[in-house]
Amino acid sequence: MKPWQLLSILLQYPDAELLEADGLPAWMRNTPLRELQAAYVQTFDFDRRASLYLTYHTHGERRQRGLELVRLKRRYAEAGLPMAEGELPDYLPVLLEFTALAPEQGEALLNDLRVPLELVRTRLHEKESPYADLLDALVASLPKRTKAQAEAARRLAQDGPPAELVGLEPFAAEAPA
Repeated sequence: MKPWQLLSILLQYPDAELLEADGLPAWMRNTPLRELQAAYVQTFDFDRRASLYLTYHTHGERRQRGLELVRLKRRYAEAGLPMAEGELPDYLPVLLEFTALAPEQGEALLNDLRVPLELVRTRLHEKESPYADLLDALVASLPKRTKAQAEAARRLAQDGPPAELVGLEPFAAEAPA
């Protein structure tokens, strides 16, 4: 199994099939499935800064994110990666599957998404999550982080994802006269 595939599996919602996989970290192998599932949900679903949907961090729920998701789906289709129904293409395990299928393109894409990767990695370390080691391994495989990427990740951690403001005018409160 390629390292990208293993990371993809380890970063997905844990199920019984996962516990049968080779190469599991000891903490996964020694934790009951229900506890793994609860920890996964607590880690990734209830903390926006740890979300594995990477374009959310840079685009929020704005229209630009939708455009980015379409662009990613197109790239995957061109490389022959089938998308599961209802799966978003910016989900990190999907990006890792793409990287296993098309390493050169996938590694470039992961590096393009380095800022949200760094944000998630930092948050996992803050939470002392064992998943932080998986993000460390991923980031270690990418080109060295630039100063601009480090600064962008710091700003993103401070400000959070951008909010959509266009098209919301009719719903804004009227200013007092």
